Amino acid sequence: MIGFHSGLLAAAIAFTATTSAVAQPAAMTLGTASVGGTYFVYGGLVADLLADRAGLQVTPRQTQGPNQNLILVDEKKMELGMTTMGVALQAVQGSAAWTKGKKYENVRALFPMYDTPLQCVALRKSAITSFRQLDGKTVGTGPKAGTPGTYFPMIFEALGMKTMVRNGQGADMGHQLDDGILDAFCFGAGPPVPIFSQLANEKDVVFFTWTDADIATIRGKLMEFSPSLIPKGTYRQQATDQKTVGLYNFAFAHKDLSDNAAYTITKTVLENNARLAKGHPAARETVAANAARNSFLPFHPGAVRYYMEKGVKLDPATLPK
Repeated sequence: MIGFHSGLLAAAIAFTATTSAVAQPAAMTLGTASVGGTYFVYGGLVADLLADRAGLQVTPRQTQGPNQNLILVDEKKMELGMTTMGVALQAVQGSAAWTKGKKYENVRALFPMYDTPLQCVALRKSAITSFRQLDGKTVGTGPKAGTPGTYFPMIFEALGMKTMVRNGQGADMGHQLDDGILDAFCFGAGPPVPIFSQLANEKDVVFFTWTDADIATIRGKLMEFSPSLIPKGTYRQQATDQKTVGLYNFAFAHKDLSDNAAYTITKTVLENNARLAKGHPAARETVAANAARNSFLPFHPGAVRYYMEKGVKLDPATLPK
Protein backbone atom coordinates (compact mmCIF):
# COMPACT_ATOMS: atom_id res chain seq x y z
CA MET A 1 0.00 0.00 0.00
CA ILE A 2 1.01 3.61 -0.50
CA GLY A 3 2.55 5.18 2.58
CA PHE A 4 -0.11 7.78 3.36
CA HIS A 5 -0.14 9.57 6.69
CA SER A 6 -3.36 9.23 8.69
CA GLY A 7 -4.80 12.59 7.60
CA LEU A 8 -4.44 11.80 3.90
CA LEU A 9 -5.87 8.33 4.37
CA ALA A 10 -8.89 9.71 6.20
CA ALA A 11 -9.45 12.26 3.46
CA ALA A 12 -9.20 9.56 0.81
CA ILE A 13 -11.78 7.42 2.61
CA ALA A 14 -14.13 10.37 2.93
CA PHE A 15 -13.62 11.17 -0.73
CA THR A 16 -14.44 7.59 -1.72
CA ALA A 17 -17.75 7.85 0.07
CA THR A 18 -18.78 11.11 -1.59
CA THR A 19 -17.16 11.01 -5.02
CA SER A 20 -20.29 9.88 -6.89
CA ALA A 21 -21.93 13.18 -5.96
CA VAL A 22 -19.23 15.25 -7.68
CA ALA A 23 -20.21 16.37 -11.16
CA GLN A 24 -18.00 15.68 -14.16
CA PRO A 25 -17.21 18.53 -16.57
CA ALA A 26 -19.46 18.49 -19.63
CA ALA A 27 -16.53 18.72 -22.02
CA MET A 28 -12.74 18.88 -21.81
CA THR A 29 -9.85 19.76 -24.11
CA LEU A 30 -6.63 17.72 -24.19
CA GLY A 31 -3.48 19.49 -25.34
CA THR A 32 -1.26 17.27 -27.51
CA ALA A 33 1.35 18.52 -30.03
CA SER A 34 1.84 18.89 -33.78
CA VAL A 35 0.27 16.60 -36.34
CA GLY A 36 2.52 13.68 -37.21
CA GLY A 37 3.99 13.27 -33.73
CA THR A 38 3.28 10.60 -31.13
CA TYR A 39 1.48 13.04 -28.82
CA PHE A 40 -1.14 13.90 -31.44
CA VAL A 41 -1.85 10.25 -32.24
CA TYR A 42 -1.81 9.17 -28.59
CA GLY A 43 -4.09 12.03 -27.57
CA GLY A 44 -6.66 11.01 -30.14
CA LEU A 45 -6.61 7.45 -28.83
CA VAL A 46 -7.12 8.65 -25.26
CA ALA A 47 -10.01 10.90 -26.28
CA ASP A 48 -11.76 8.07 -28.15
CA LEU A 49 -11.24 5.72 -25.22
CA LEU A 50 -12.67 8.14 -22.67
CA ALA A 51 -15.71 8.72 -24.87
CA ASP A 52 -16.40 5.02 -25.41
CA ARG A 53 -15.62 3.67 -21.94
CA ALA A 54 -16.41 6.60 -19.63
CA GLY A 55 -18.81 8.79 -21.59
CA LEU A 56 -16.48 11.77 -21.32
CA GLN A 57 -16.33 14.35 -24.10
CA VAL A 58 -12.63 15.09 -24.60
CA THR A 59 -11.38 16.97 -27.67
CA PRO A 60 -7.68 16.64 -28.62
CA ARG A 61 -6.13 20.00 -29.46
CA GLN A 62 -3.07 20.47 -31.64
CA THR A 63 -0.48 22.57 -29.79
CA GLN A 64 3.23 23.32 -29.90
CA GLY A 65 3.81 20.54 -27.37
CA PRO A 66 4.62 20.14 -23.66
CA ASN A 67 5.62 23.76 -22.95
CA GLN A 68 2.45 25.24 -24.38
CA ASN A 69 0.31 22.50 -22.80
CA LEU A 70 1.61 23.42 -19.34
CA ILE A 71 0.96 27.12 -19.91
CA LEU A 72 -2.58 26.59 -21.22
CA VAL A 73 -3.62 24.15 -18.50
CA ASP A 74 -2.07 26.28 -15.75
CA GLU A 75 -4.08 29.25 -17.03
CA LYS A 76 -7.29 27.16 -17.24
CA LYS A 77 -7.47 27.53 -21.01
CA MET A 78 -7.49 23.72 -21.30
CA GLU A 79 -8.41 21.04 -18.79
CA LEU A 80 -5.87 18.37 -19.76
CA GLY A 81 -2.40 18.18 -21.28
CA MET A 82 0.60 15.97 -22.00
CA THR A 83 4.24 16.65 -21.09
CA THR A 84 7.66 15.15 -20.61
CA MET A 85 8.94 15.23 -17.06
CA GLY A 86 11.90 17.36 -18.12
CA VAL A 87 9.66 20.19 -19.30
CA ALA A 88 7.39 19.68 -16.28
CA LEU A 89 10.34 20.20 -13.92
CA GLN A 90 11.29 23.40 -15.74
CA ALA A 91 7.68 24.54 -15.33
CA VAL A 92 7.32 23.92 -11.60
CA GLN A 93 10.73 25.46 -10.90
CA GLY A 94 10.37 28.35 -13.36
CA SER A 95 13.92 27.55 -14.40
CA ALA A 96 13.87 27.56 -18.21
CA ALA A 97 13.83 30.63 -20.44
CA TRP A 98 10.36 29.79 -21.78
CA THR A 99 8.85 30.12 -18.27
CA LYS A 100 10.08 33.74 -17.94
CA GLY A 101 10.67 33.01 -14.27
CA LYS A 102 7.09 31.97 -13.57
CA LYS A 103 6.46 28.80 -11.57
CA TYR A 104 3.57 26.77 -12.93
CA GLU A 105 2.00 25.52 -9.73
CA ASN A 106 -1.57 24.74 -10.85
CA VAL A 107 -0.90 21.47 -12.73
CA ARG A 108 -1.32 17.97 -11.32
CA ALA A 109 -0.21 14.60 -12.74
CA LEU A 110 -2.81 12.02 -13.77
CA PHE A 111 -1.26 8.98 -15.46
CA PRO A 112 2.03 7.81 -17.01
CA MET A 113 2.13 7.59 -20.79
CA TYR A 114 5.45 6.18 -22.05
CA ASP A 115 9.19 6.63 -21.77
CA THR A 116 11.68 8.54 -23.89
CA PRO A 117 14.96 6.66 -23.28
CA LEU A 118 18.35 7.97 -24.42
CA GLN A 119 20.90 5.92 -26.38
CA CYS A 120 23.92 6.41 -28.66
CA VAL A 121 25.15 4.70 -31.81
CA ALA A 122 28.55 4.73 -33.54
CA LEU A 123 30.05 2.93 -36.51
CA ARG A 124 31.91 -0.18 -35.37
CA LYS A 125 35.00 0.86 -37.33
CA SER A 126 35.31 3.95 -35.09
CA ALA A 127 36.15 1.64 -32.13
CA ILE A 128 33.81 3.74 -29.94
CA THR A 129 31.88 1.43 -27.64
CA SER A 130 31.19 3.55 -24.54
CA PHE A 131 29.88 6.99 -23.70
CA ARG A 132 33.06 8.18 -21.99
CA GLN A 133 34.91 7.70 -25.28
CA LEU A 134 32.92 10.61 -26.69
CA ASP A 135 35.04 13.08 -24.72
CA GLY A 136 36.63 15.37 -27.31
CA LYS A 137 34.56 13.89 -30.15
CA THR A 138 31.90 15.30 -32.49
CA VAL A 139 28.44 14.08 -31.54
CA GLY A 140 25.06 14.59 -33.19
CA THR A 141 22.09 15.05 -30.85
CA GLY A 142 19.15 15.74 -33.17
CA PRO A 143 17.23 19.03 -33.38
CA LYS A 144 18.55 21.68 -30.98
CA ALA A 145 15.16 22.31 -29.35
CA GLY A 146 14.27 18.63 -29.08
CA THR A 147 14.61 16.50 -25.97
CA PRO A 148 17.99 14.92 -26.88
CA GLY A 149 19.27 18.20 -28.31
CA THR A 150 18.45 19.85 -25.01
CA TYR A 151 19.63 17.18 -22.61
CA PHE A 152 22.76 15.59 -24.08
CA PRO A 153 24.79 18.80 -23.66
CA MET A 154 23.61 18.87 -20.04
CA ILE A 155 24.67 15.24 -19.61
CA PHE A 156 28.11 15.92 -21.08
CA GLU A 157 28.47 18.77 -18.59
CA ALA A 158 27.24 16.63 -15.69
CA LEU A 159 29.90 14.04 -16.50
CA GLY A 160 32.65 16.63 -17.00
CA MET A 161 33.01 15.87 -20.70
CA LYS A 162 33.86 18.24 -23.57
CA THR A 163 32.32 17.45 -26.93
CA MET A 164 31.52 19.20 -30.19
CA VAL A 165 27.73 18.98 -30.51
CA ARG A 166 26.01 19.14 -33.90
CA ASN A 167 22.26 19.48 -34.37
CA GLY A 168 19.89 18.53 -37.15
CA GLN A 169 17.08 16.18 -38.11
CA GLY A 170 17.48 12.54 -37.14
CA ALA A 171 17.79 11.31 -40.71
CA ASP A 172 20.50 13.90 -41.38
CA MET A 173 22.40 12.81 -38.27
CA GLY A 174 22.36 9.24 -39.55
CA HIS A 175 23.85 10.29 -42.88
CA GLN A 176 26.51 12.41 -41.15
CA LEU A 177 27.49 9.44 -38.99
CA ASP A 178 27.87 7.28 -42.09
CA ASP A 179 29.88 10.01 -43.86
CA GLY A 180 32.29 10.33 -40.95
CA ILE A 181 31.21 13.88 -40.06
CA LEU A 182 29.98 12.60 -36.68
CA ASP A 183 31.83 10.25 -34.34
CA ALA A 184 28.53 9.22 -32.74
CA PHE A 185 24.82 9.97 -32.85
CA CYS A 186 23.02 10.25 -29.48
CA PHE A 187 19.25 10.47 -29.50
CA GLY A 188 16.07 9.86 -27.54
CA ALA A 189 12.56 8.86 -28.65
CA GLY A 190 10.11 6.04 -28.19
CA PRO A 191 12.00 2.95 -29.38
CA PRO A 192 12.54 1.63 -31.91
CA VAL A 193 13.79 4.91 -33.36
CA PRO A 194 13.42 4.66 -37.17
CA ILE A 195 16.86 6.09 -38.01
CA PHE A 196 18.52 3.77 -35.46
CA SER A 197 16.71 0.81 -37.04
CA GLN A 198 17.87 1.90 -40.47
CA LEU A 199 21.48 2.22 -39.35
CA ALA A 200 21.34 -1.19 -37.66
CA ASN A 201 19.97 -2.78 -40.83
CA GLU A 202 22.33 -1.10 -43.29
CA LYS A 203 25.61 -0.42 -41.45
CA ASP A 204 27.97 -2.13 -39.00
CA VAL A 205 27.20 -0.21 -35.80
CA VAL A 206 27.48 -0.36 -32.00
CA PHE A 207 24.81 0.85 -29.56
CA PHE A 208 25.78 2.06 -26.08
CA THR A 209 24.51 4.00 -23.07
CA TRP A 210 26.12 4.52 -19.62
CA THR A 211 27.66 2.65 -16.71
CA ASP A 212 25.73 2.36 -13.44
CA ALA A 213 28.05 4.97 -11.90
CA ASP A 214 27.45 7.44 -14.72
CA ILE A 215 23.69 6.89 -14.53
CA ALA A 216 23.83 7.67 -10.80
CA THR A 217 25.75 10.88 -11.53
CA ILE A 218 23.32 11.94 -14.25
CA ARG A 219 20.28 11.35 -12.07
CA GLY A 220 21.93 13.10 -9.14
CA LYS A 221 22.28 16.28 -11.19
CA LEU A 222 19.21 15.98 -13.43
CA MET A 223 16.40 14.74 -11.20
CA GLU A 224 13.84 14.64 -13.99
CA PHE A 225 15.47 11.50 -15.38
CA SER A 226 14.38 8.07 -14.23
CA PRO A 227 16.03 4.65 -14.79
CA SER A 228 15.17 3.06 -18.11
CA LEU A 229 16.04 -0.02 -20.13
CA ILE A 230 16.32 -0.62 -23.87
CA PRO A 231 15.80 -4.38 -24.31
CA LYS A 232 18.15 -6.50 -26.37
CA GLY A 233 16.91 -7.02 -29.88
CA THR A 234 15.35 -3.57 -30.07
CA TYR A 235 17.81 -3.10 -32.93
CA ARG A 236 19.30 -5.85 -35.04
CA GLN A 237 22.82 -5.32 -33.72
CA GLN A 238 21.89 -4.73 -30.07
CA ALA A 239 22.68 -8.08 -28.45
CA THR A 240 22.18 -7.14 -24.78
CA ASP A 241 19.83 -5.12 -22.59
CA GLN A 242 21.14 -1.59 -22.13
CA LYS A 243 20.51 0.37 -18.94
CA THR A 244 19.92 4.04 -19.57
CA VAL A 245 17.98 7.07 -18.38
CA GLY A 246 14.70 8.28 -19.74
CA LEU A 247 12.27 11.15 -19.52
CA TYR A 248 8.81 9.84 -18.90
CA ASN A 249 5.74 11.40 -20.46
CA PHE A 250 2.72 12.08 -18.25
CA ALA A 251 -0.82 13.31 -18.74
CA PHE A 252 -1.83 16.07 -16.36
CA ALA A 253 -4.74 18.32 -15.41
CA HIS A 254 -5.46 21.62 -13.71
CA LYS A 255 -5.62 21.26 -9.94
CA ASP A 256 -9.27 22.41 -9.98
CA LEU A 257 -10.45 19.51 -12.13
CA SER A 258 -12.94 17.59 -10.00
CA ASP A 259 -11.57 14.64 -8.09
CA ASN A 260 -14.21 12.45 -9.66
CA ALA A 261 -13.16 13.42 -13.20
CA ALA A 262 -9.46 12.90 -12.43
CA TYR A 263 -10.22 9.48 -10.92
CA THR A 264 -12.38 8.42 -13.87
CA ILE A 265 -9.84 9.54 -16.46
CA THR A 266 -6.94 7.81 -14.70
CA LYS A 267 -8.85 4.59 -14.08
CA THR A 268 -10.28 4.38 -17.60
CA VAL A 269 -6.95 4.95 -19.34
CA LEU A 270 -4.91 2.60 -17.15
CA GLU A 271 -7.45 -0.22 -17.27
CA ASN A 272 -7.70 -0.25 -21.07
CA ASN A 273 -4.03 -0.65 -21.95
CA ALA A 274 -4.59 -3.27 -24.65
CA ARG A 275 -6.87 -0.99 -26.62
CA LEU A 276 -4.43 1.93 -26.46
CA ALA A 277 -1.48 -0.27 -27.44
CA LYS A 278 -3.32 -1.41 -30.58
CA GLY A 279 -3.39 2.22 -31.65
CA HIS A 280 0.26 3.02 -30.85
CA PRO A 281 3.03 0.70 -29.56
CA ALA A 282 4.28 3.32 -27.09
CA ALA A 283 1.05 2.92 -25.12
CA ARG A 284 2.21 -0.49 -23.90
CA GLU A 285 3.93 1.48 -21.14
CA THR A 286 0.74 3.21 -20.04
CA VAL A 287 0.33 1.11 -16.90
CA ALA A 288 -0.26 2.04 -13.25
CA ALA A 289 3.13 0.81 -12.01
CA ASN A 290 4.86 3.45 -14.11
CA ALA A 291 3.28 6.20 -12.01
CA ALA A 292 6.38 5.75 -9.84
CA ARG A 293 8.41 7.29 -12.68
CA ASN A 294 7.18 10.68 -11.44
CA SER A 295 9.41 11.95 -8.63
CA PHE A 296 8.35 15.60 -8.22
CA LEU A 297 5.09 16.66 -9.92
CA PRO A 298 2.15 16.47 -7.46
CA PHE A 299 -0.52 13.96 -8.43
CA HIS A 300 -4.15 15.03 -8.55
CA PRO A 301 -6.01 13.68 -5.48
CA GLY A 302 -8.45 11.88 -7.78
CA ALA A 303 -5.55 10.02 -9.43
CA VAL A 304 -4.02 9.25 -6.03
CA ARG A 305 -7.28 7.59 -5.02
CA TYR A 306 -6.96 5.19 -7.96
CA TYR A 307 -3.32 4.35 -7.20
CA MET A 308 -4.21 3.77 -3.55
CA GLU A 309 -6.91 1.30 -4.58
CA LYS A 310 -4.39 -0.58 -6.71
CA GLY A 311 -1.61 -0.60 -4.09
CA VAL A 312 0.74 1.40 -6.30
CA LYS A 313 3.48 3.07 -4.27
CA LEU A 314 4.03 6.68 -5.27
CA ASP A 315 7.03 8.85 -4.52
CA PRO A 316 6.19 10.73 -1.27
CA ALA A 317 7.19 14.00 -2.96
CA THR A 318 4.26 13.61 -5.38
CA LEU A 319 1.52 13.15 -2.78
CA PRO A 320 -0.99 15.98 -2.26
CA LYS A 321 -0.08 18.26 0.62
